[in-house]
Amino acid sequence: METQYAFPPDWRVTTIEANVSTALPDLRAAVEATLASPINSLPLRKTARRNTNVCIVFTDATRACPDAILIPPLLRELAAAGVPSEHITLLCATGMHRPSTGTEKIAKVGMAVAQQYAVVDHQAQDPTALVNLGSLGRPDMDLPADVPTFVNRIAAEADLLIATGVVEPHQYAGYSGGGKTVAVGCGGEATISATHGAAFLDDNRVRLGRVASNPFQAAMRECARRAGLKFVVNVVLDGDGRAVAVQAGDPISVHDQLVAFARQIYEVPVPGQYDVVVAGIGGPKDTNLYQASRAPTYVGLASTPVVREGGVIITPARCPEGAGQGPGEQRFYELLSKTGDLRAMLDDLRRRGIRAGEQRAFMLAQVLLKHTVIIVGSEHPDVVRDCKMTPAATMDEAVTLARSIAGDHASALVIPHALQTLPVVESV
Repeated sequence: METQYAFPPDWRVTTIEANVSTALPDLRAAVEATLASPINSLPLRKTARRNTNVCIVFTDATRACPDAILIPPLLRELAAAGVPSEHITLLCATGMHRPSTGTEKIAKVGMAVAQQYAVVDHQAQDPTALVNLGSLGRPDMDLPADVPTFVNRIAAEADLLIATGVVEPHQYAGYSGGGKTVAVGCGGEATISATHGAAFLDDNRVRLGRVASNPFQAAMRECARRAGLKFVVNVVLDGDGRAVAVQAGDPISVHDQLVAFARQIYEVPVPGQYDVVVAGIGGPKDTNLYQASRAPTYVGLASTPVVREGGVIITPARCPEGAGQGPGEQRFYELLSKTGDLRAMLDDLRRRGIRAGEQRAFMLAQVLLKHTVIIVGSEHPDVVRDCKMTPAATMDEAVTLARSIAGDHASALVIPHALQTLPVVESV
């Protein structure tokens, strides 16, 4: 994303990036090393057997996880244990997004893997593709009893369930990775809807950057445990998409260790709030408006938002797929485009419940009630407008509009990689 903008001369402009960390010189070698000595787990070659049925869950095209590098070493470990290729299924964690294309599958797992192994998509809305693992209720973990646990059948019935993932700031989980690839990426619609409902999203512990005592994170871990997730390979990426850390082994241990590392990179102190924030999103999240809207909500719904109430959030995003093509994305668009009153929409969602996909509209509406959100360069400006945001063809146009709102002497914060940079406001 372009980071040099022509701001008004009297504006006070600050740019922040994630803290510098050295990229791994050879990610493949690093993956092989951590697979040989995983955290709180035996190596796969010592746990798998010739007759073991294996499911490897990998992230879909909306995630920047380098699965094509992570998966082949996993397969070599399984081959060393004698597991034949016909006993291994690679499952794309599409959640409620659209099915992945053949090209996307190849990009995710590599041509050689796609030709040799079964590579299939999760289907969150197909009852025959799911198993019911019972109510998620765990009073000791503060998990409500009315959350059902539906998980992909292939994953839940595998003898050995493995997942990949990226550990980065996440709106609900605090940090993504760990069990989330299975719990949401391979969850049934009822489970996704319940965990993304108002009971979770209105909880002030369900916040960006918070993992401890976070009910959503607890739900992800418990759901993945019930599904049988035993082993993960997770990475931490810098703002340029380069891997800076990788670990494998027990899902919770890996997640905890990488979250501690990720905090040192992503969390950046800033002295206070700003009038205008430019929140970059970049690929692959700029593919559609559903995904791109994460940048404004990350900025506007942090524990202490980095943008002042009444301020402006600017996000450049091409959005070639418009609002998005999956059922979740279409629900997001339908809800926002049809509402004439955002407050009434929020009240209605709290009363009737939030369907999977609508949680993006629920979160975005809360931002829109306090801030102006400008989407720059969208190929579908009408969709931006329908979703109650303001389209701008260029950054110059967006800055001019922001100036009309924030004034000639505003403060502005530029975050080139808003999903990989978590501003921590020191004072308000």
